Amino acid sequence: MSDTAPTPEPTSPLQIPDYRRFWTARLASAFATTGMVVILGYQLYDVARGAYGMSIGKASFQLGLLGLVQFLPLFLLTPVAGVVADRFDRRLVVTCSMLIDTVVALVLTLATWLQVLNLPLLFGLGALHGTARVFLGPALSSIAPNVVPPALLPRAVAINAMAWQIGSLGGPALAGLMFAAYAPAPYAVSTVLLAVGAVRIFGIRPLPPKEDNRNVHPIKQIREGLSFVWNERFLLGCITLDLFAVLLGGATALLPVFARDILTIDGHAVGSYGLGFMRAMPGLGAALVATFLSRRPIEQEVGNKMLLAVIAFGAATIGFALSRNFALSLVFLALIGASDMVSVFIRNTLVQLHTPDGVRGRVSSISGLAISASNELGEMQSGVAAALLGATGAVVFGGVGAIVVTVLWAFWFPELRRARTFAAKYT
Repeated sequence: MSDTAPTPEPTSPLQIPDYRRFWTARLASAFATTGMVVILGYQLYDVARGAYGMSIGKASFQLGLLGLVQFLPLFLLTPVAGVVADRFDRRLVVTCSMLIDTVVALVLTLATWLQVLNLPLLFGLGALHGTARVFLGPALSSIAPNVVPPALLPRAVAINAMAWQIGSLGGPALAGLMFAAYAPAPYAVSTVLLAVGAVRIFGIRPLPPKEDNRNVHPIKQIREGLSFVWNERFLLGCITLDLFAVLLGGATALLPVFARDILTIDGHAVGSYGLGFMRAMPGLGAALVATFLSRRPIEQEVGNKMLLAVIAFGAATIGFALSRNFALSLVFLALIGASDMVSVFIRNTLVQLHTPDGVRGRVSSISGLAISASNELGEMQSGVAAALLGATGAVVFGGVGAIVVTVLWAFWFPELRRARTFAAKYT
């Protein structure tokens, strides 16, 4: 008989070394990309207004176009990215994607330092960032279920969200401060953080596919993934709810407009300094909720709570649009993040537990496409709506739309209302 005591089962995802590597890489990536994207949007709007002499409406439309060029690679390559995540080592896919984003951050650092920024360059780098994300998302989302036992997955989802939301909070705020002090600094920091994240992910044990599907034609695998989501009405309802609610309700694309031309402190526009805090406040609200959920996850009536959270998201969006007090606007932005975090936590946990590992990459890619469509196409929708209705009218329209979509989905997909707990359908 061996005297070696059995290794105790982990009671927290953070007790698992590979999960810690995953979490720190996710945190570094979140800090880097959220800060980089915020400053990229601000610079694009500022270049359009200054160097190109565009009006507020036309410059706002350029922000919408930035969302579109980031979305197009996602739209075109998402089916391929899902197959890649299911056919290859997900750890290597994430590492390569992070290194592409590292190159984007490095080029932005040099272009800002040399003062050679122009709209074609900014649009091109935005498209390359979108390309990196389309491969990063499915593979990264699928790593946690591979390194964490199913019983710990709800807590892992909440802790995952903490990493993202801490980055969403700190990244934009620090980027705004650094940009005000020295313009290339936020991009330089993003370059280092993305490189660190790539190294941490590469340190995870190899994650080859559980099934050898390399002999299956990629087109067949794409069809299998799409068919699985289409036939699982519960998954279809979760994914499309996020798609349409956030597509209409997103206000973040127009934050540069509010920072430069609408919100003021003592008669002066809040500018890039205020933009950093505005962009960070949804992250603050979400991080606080994620911290709470990591300790006390939602366990009952999960479907109804997800629907109510999306309605709260729409209401807070309307409040932000109508506010002209900077402090109150920050509160509404925090409420937007808090309500969105509840929805994200429930939706992500349900999607992971209702998806077998063999198609998890493809389902994650479809879910990622919906999220990206809601964000990037939502930015396009916001830019077009702002050109027609003004920034305030566009955000109010989006908040009302998010509420209407949620009510409709509650009746069209009753499976969402019937979801009581996080019972796993697949392990």
